Amino acid sequence: MYFISPDQKFPPVELADEDGFLAVTRELSIDRILEAYHLGIFPWYSEGQPVLWWSPDPRMVLFPEELKVSKSMRPYLNQNKFQITFNQDFEAVIDHCGKVFRKGQDGTWITPEIKRSYMELHRMGIAISAEVWDDNNLVGGLYGIYLREKKLFCGESMFANVSNASKFGFIEMVRKLQEEGIQLIDCQVYTDHLASLGAREISREEFLGYLK
Repeated sequence: MYFISPDQKFPPVELADEDGFLAVTRELSIDRILEAYHLGIFPWYSEGQPVLWWSPDPRMVLFPEELKVSKSMRPYLNQNKFQITFNQDFEAVIDHCGKVFRKGQDGTWITPEIKRSYMELHRMGIAISAEVWDDNNLVGGLYGIYLREKKLFCGESMFANVSNASKFGFIEMVRKLQEEGIQLIDCQVYTDHLASLGAREISREEFLGYLK
């Protein structure tokens, strides 16, 4: 683990430990966040901690052409059982994501500092969101960092208040990004939920190749 002062660059990601933990900083500046994503690094920490930076190996990713739509999800999509919007209420999405209970996690990693930073990135057009609606009620959504020049979307978090809302939003976001020529979606770490949608693990080295 490396402590980095504001004027220092990140160490090589190969120096991360077996869990992917790489470095610590005191600050969460916009420049630092953008530097991180372009190097295959992301922040993940809880309130009261310093900023912890990670680069796991292997890396969970989705190639858009490998997206899996289960039979149970097809009626939701074919019959438009939900409505989808993009970048219409980024703040509400990040707020809802911050309230999701995650097994083995004490509290939320979406701290006030994280929210302020990603709201600014949203204003810059770098952080984007998808919102899932049932009538006028926000029932699901997700957000992440869109590295357009790399044709890569880094998913950060998703939520669902009703069954299948997050899957609906994820599928629609993937389809939209695929139309825009995206080549890879970074899902960071393995979950059964993401695997059911077609995501799989690749080596960190292979993942970094998409950022070069």
